[in-house]
Amino acid sequence: MHVLVLGGTTEARRLAAALAARPGVRVTTSLAGRVARPAALEGDVRIGGFGGVDGLAAWLRDHEVDAVVDATHPFAATISEHAALAAAATGVPSVMLRRPGWRPEPGDPWHEAASLADAAALLPALGRRVFLTTGRLGLATFADAHAVPDLAELHFLVRSVEPPQPPLPRHTEVLIDRGPYTVEGETALLREHRIDVLVTKDSGAAATAAKLTAARALSVPVVIVRRPRPPEGATVLPDEESVLSYLARHLGHVPSAARRPPGRTR
Repeated sequence: MHVLVLGGTTEARRLAAALAARPGVRVTTSLAGRVARPAALEGDVRIGGFGGVDGLAAWLRDHEVDAVVDATHPFAATISEHAALAAAATGVPSVMLRRPGWRPEPGDPWHEAASLADAAALLPALGRRVFLTTGRLGLATFADAHAVPDLAELHFLVRSVEPPQPPLPRHTEVLIDRGPYTVEGETALLREHRIDVLVTKDSGAAATAAKLTAARALSVPVVIVRRPRPPEGATVLPDEESVLSYLARHLGHVPSAARRPPGRTR
């Protein structure tokens, strides 16, 4: 049986290892290619896009894929939508692996935002020194002083795994680093840079949750960008174990996509 894992997350790496260890199961992990040196993966690896919904559907048929697991980042909305549509078009069972999101504790000064643009609009009223941990993509939103004029007066500490490309906010210091992070380290970072507001996406990742604990201890307000909704009708599971159980229920009796009539769905 052939399982395609749309990867890029810690959960995807663990799932690929679990699948590769099972007799009779072939696993291919697909990466977008945005990270120059991705972590090692068990099984086959492909890098790059598929060419939209039709390209992904063709890949599923050509490579006789029996199941698709979307284990991408919770904010990778485009590939998640494409995966759901391509799986439906080919009749291949699909499931989304999404770690639970973060939840505030009583008294946490959290401010929810529907998008990066909404987060940027909130900042001038919350602080002057911003710790920006939304990744290197989308930073131009915080450099758009035409949309939010007061942004030009804020100071940003941007943390990213790889160097971000311009445009960047007017006053920006870039910190190249990769998690996991500790509460002690994050607390020291907030103090050293005199951070008075934190911006993050609700990734739910344990490796990067320490900043929220540090912000709570220092009473630093947090702007949380909400996740996009999963594709309509998607099966969403919270961990690798539940995905493995799902696959065990489906792989034993599902024929390969390449042997189904084109366009037929289950």
